Amino acid sequence: MNLNSPSKTILVAPLNWGLGHATRCIPIIKALQDNNFIPIIASDGIALDLLKKEFPYLKFLELPSYEIEYAKNGKYFKWKLLKNCPKMIEAILEEKKLVKKWIKKYDIDGIISDNRLGVYNKKVPSVFITHQLNVMTGNTTWLSSLLHQNIIKKYTECWIPDTADTPNLAGELSHLKNHDLNIKYIGPLSRMNSKKLEKKYDLMIILSGPEPQRGMLEEKLKKEIALYNGDILFVKGIIEKEQKKEQIDAVTFYNFMHSRQLEQAFNESNIILCRSGYTSIMDLSKLNKKAFFIPTPGQYEQEYLAQKLKKEGLVPFAKQDHFTIKDLNEINDYKGLSEIKSNLNWPEILNVFLKEETLINHN
Repeated sequence: MNLNSPSKTILVAPLNWGLGHATRCIPIIKALQDNNFIPIIASDGIALDLLKKEFPYLKFLELPSYEIEYAKNGKYFKWKLLKNCPKMIEAILEEKKLVKKWIKKYDIDGIISDNRLGVYNKKVPSVFITHQLNVMTGNTTWLSSLLHQNIIKKYTECWIPDTADTPNLAGELSHLKNHDLNIKYIGPLSRMNSKKLEKKYDLMIILSGPEPQRGMLEEKLKKEIALYNGDILFVKGIIEKEQKKEQIDAVTFYNFMHSRQLEQAFNESNIILCRSGYTSIMDLSKLNKKAFFIPTPGQYEQEYLAQKLKKEGLVPFAKQDHFTIKDLNEINDYKGLSEIKSNLNWPEILNVFLKEETLINHN
């Protein structure tokens, strides 16, 4: 890249659904900075709060909340989302208006939307990030996938944080047999690096995801770990103004951790217990970790990923209601995750924002 050329401003907008979309945007934001782009970050809720802590010197804008809520009973997850659809559509329409206004106000040259459906504009190159070309929703998977693919078609490019071939991490979620989408497999994204550090914790628990399921799992695990023999690091996944640390017997509790602290904690821990969210899987793969998964009840994507990795002999899992601390012994029978090598060629990937060509007029 010609460093003498003027810097282009790129709007980066992750969905606020747990912390996964925000955390996987961290390496993208860093890559933009390394390649002479100026990132502006837009999101809401805990996703916005987390990125403010990671990049306190950047400009931040607030988007309307999709108001995503989980049902207390996993089997009602899909219906809860359907019930929230009118609010979500309202937020998406508001996003479109804000983005149009911000392009003029902040001289934005390009857009990277991580699953925010209203963050695009036909006047600038707009990229959509997803690992879900197929959106699993049980017997309505065909419909949710079709709707999602139609949204993706509006964008200049779709970046998939996975490999095009095998081995891959997302399986059927990120691979289609036939399609007419402008997709680019950029390889798994992780803010983590593997380091050889002395082990400090026998077990690391890291929670994430929207309420009430995050809190329900926290309460369950607090009871279960009383029966565990070893040192535990328990990261609750609650983003607050101040970081809080609490030591209770052999358990060290944190409300949240910054990326550098998390990286060190992962490397200092023998095994990991967490949700089977895709960002967690990418991080654990980069770190070559052994893990145990508890998928979010009713979230088909996490259930599929957990089943896929168990079938491949990599990571065991249990349903939230059935999990007991003894289940962690199963980890010994599984290989654990290992890094899938992919050379992230950021200058080539980010070239979409430098092409001096007329943009396709997306409808």
